Amino acid sequence: MSVSPMETIFNVFNETADILKEELSCTYLEALAETSENFFQGDVLQTELSEVTKKRLLKKYSEIKLESYTNETIRKAFQLAILKGMKDSSQPNHQMTPDSIGLFMGYLISKFLEKHSAVTILDPAVGTGNLIFTILNHLDAKEANAFGVDIDELLIQLAYDGANLQQQPIQLFNQDALEPLFIDPVDVVVSDLPVGYYPNDEGASKYTLKADTGHSYAHHLFIEQSMGHTKPGGYLFFLIPNGLFESPEAPNLHRYLKETADIQGILQLPLSMFQNPGSAKSILILQKKGLGVQPPKQVLLANLPSLSNQQGMQSIIEKLDQWLAENKA
Repeated sequence: MSVSPMETIFNVFNETADILKEELSCTYLEALAETSENFFQGDVLQTELSEVTKKRLLKKYSEIKLESYTNETIRKAFQLAILKGMKDSSQPNHQMTPDSIGLFMGYLISKFLEKHSAVTILDPAVGTGNLIFTILNHLDAKEANAFGVDIDELLIQLAYDGANLQQQPIQLFNQDALEPLFIDPVDVVVSDLPVGYYPNDEGASKYTLKADTGHSYAHHLFIEQSMGHTKPGGYLFFLIPNGLFESPEAPNLHRYLKETADIQGILQLPLSMFQNPGSAKSILILQKKGLGVQPPKQVLLANLPSLSNQQGMQSIIEKLDQWLAENKA
């Protein structure tokens, strides 16, 4: 039975991560980060390993030449290995944005920024980088520079390894994204918003969207932080919970958005994508206010069909093209 290029790369990641997991007594995800770094450097960097283990690993690494594969093939293989590791990990923040959403967001960004030959992109909750790499891999015609922030050291290490393996231009910052960021404003912010409460009340107090009492919503603060790092007229593409505008803090969010941005569109993702209807999400598209920036004549609203439904998606794409012609010409 023939093995696909993606499976060929995955098998090498997987087998070498398993060897390192055993030898270093660490988790699969930690071992995956170690093996990816080895792969990129073309060497075995773990000095505590025996010569026999080193030879086993080098033999495995020599089985594939990354330059003969596309970035998307490498990304998918690496993602598959990360997903395997996440199944063993019980950490709730170790979750990945599905590929189909990343592909569609990449399509939206290329449409909204059609006139840009170069773009700067920020993901303030970059995780393993899967969302931003999916987008970067589909902005072929554009020169792109990306920035990613995440507080989780292991996730940012995996994002760093993924960037190296795909040779993607991205600067990564391992910090709390709601603390001050030393990143210049960008053309586009994209984020699968971390939903929940932000435990640092003192840090939250600097934000307009802080709660009057108790902990503030992290996802609201992420929106405000993102807005502060977007150029006037720049775009923000957020994956939001469907109930974002129905929470007790929603009136504050409404007020804030009215002052700072124009809502361009809300695209509800199919419920079939989510195990629990309560965790269903939509894509919120905002444009930051600025000189000469006109609000759309009408907000783009749509319920997306299953992303594998080609006919349904074709009609959404036609609707989007018509909306862009009427509102963004």
